[in-house]
Amino acid sequence: MFDESFVRAARLQEFSAQERLSDHAPAVRRRPPMRRGMSRQALILVLLIAVAFGTAIYMGVRHPYQSPAGSGPPAEPLRMTVIPLAPQGEVPGTTDTEHLYAQSPAAQFRIGAEGIPLPAARRTAHFSDSQVTNALSIAKDYIVRSALYPEVLTGDQVRPVRVLLDPDQLDQFDQSFRQPTADGRHAPTGWLVRFDPSQAELADRQIRVQGTLQAAETDSSTLEVTADHTFVYALRPVEAGEKAAEASLFTVRRELHFRFDREDLRLHQAQLVVSYVQAGPLSCADDSTDRLHPLLAGETAKEGGPAGTDPYATGGATALCGSLAAGSQPKV
Repeated sequence: MFDESFVRAARLQEFSAQERLSDHAPAVRRRPPMRRGMSRQALILVLLIAVAFGTAIYMGVRHPYQSPAGSGPPAEPLRMTVIPLAPQGEVPGTTDTEHLYAQSPAAQFRIGAEGIPLPAARRTAHFSDSQVTNALSIAKDYIVRSALYPEVLTGDQVRPVRVLLDPDQLDQFDQSFRQPTADGRHAPTGWLVRFDPSQAELADRQIRVQGTLQAAETDSSTLEVTADHTFVYALRPVEAGEKAAEASLFTVRRELHFRFDREDLRLHQAQLVVSYVQAGPLSCADDSTDRLHPLLAGETAKEGGPAGTDPYATGGATALCGSLAAGSQPKV
């Protein structure tokens, strides 16, 4: 006995009795070969899938770092200006930091991050309320980390600030700290506030701050935040012994311009495009490119102006220095 599958697979087929009587044909005939394998439609589908898969792999290898959809143009380099302010006389000081603040223009300033309040956020033509608030919050975060963190102010920590920057600016940031240069592009003191730790330390960690934040849309894909803040630090000399040293006030005025595209907002990062800094009391003769070298209680400015500027040299920045108004010093 043979099963049906065997019979169907046979290459020879017996004619029926009726066929043999009518046509006088042989008893058997050869059957056409059975179709095996995939149909034409299935084969075409497999080929299309293979082509699509190969194209995807090629594009992934050819363009592994494509910019995300909706991201803006590359961030432009930071332009910075740092202006030392020289005192007109001896720097006043006392061991009572509260008295110093009370007798200075910073008497009504708030303490720390409280002095950087966020304004009411209003939607723009192309950005929602939440996106504007996010831009203001990132800018505030950068200001706090770059001007209020003790480990940044008197140490060598830069990571808290670096992680907030757009990746396009990281090379410029790293070069600034690897090779500080007074060229308007690569001064560490343009990115953050930091003092010479061998010279000065914080006498009071309750830093006084006052200023404003403003957000505006510059085009359909960019928000800009302008920050203008004054920071007042109580500093004292680094002492080897336990003797209490007199403290003095040091003031830094910073105007920062931030830009944000939608990718920056999503990743909680910022493009810092302008940094304008005034700081004192400092000596114009001291180099404020890498670190600030404050004049402390009882000290006076060194003789000499800022470093000379060569008008024939290209790529440099003009050396600037100002005079610290007597009214900005505490009355002690």
